[in-house]
Amino acid sequence: MKLLLRRNQRAGLMGLGNQIFVLDVRAELTQEERQRIARYKLGKEVLYTRDKLIDRGSGLLGLASRLTFKMMNISLSIEDLSGGKRIECKDILEMLAVENQIKEAAQTFKAVLEAAAHFGGEEVVAI
Repeated sequence: MKLLLRRNQRAGLMGLGNQIFVLDVRAELTQEERQRIARYKLGKEVLYTRDKLIDRGSGLLGLASRLTFKMMNISLSIEDLSGGKRIECKDILEMLAVENQIKEAAQTFKAVLEAAAHFGGEEVVAI
């Protein structure tokens, strides 16, 4: 597996000067890795979640709050990782923190795929 990360930025809403930092994440998987994902039905497993709490309110303001809440809360599943996902952050520090957490989650996922390769067989570990 190869983890591909692309950093970018764009202007905020209505070009008000604030920047949105964008992280595109995608994994290149081997055919064997894809087969393991399908065999063990791992596609829906969540690797990363970012939850932000906001007051949702009611009425028109509540609707806007719910839309904002949906945009700010992100989850990254194995399907997302293999198909590619765009994550938007408010600043560089948040983007780097998200990037590091995704790297750690990808390492763990790689270990799961390696373990899945050895079911029904034997593994020799040199110590």
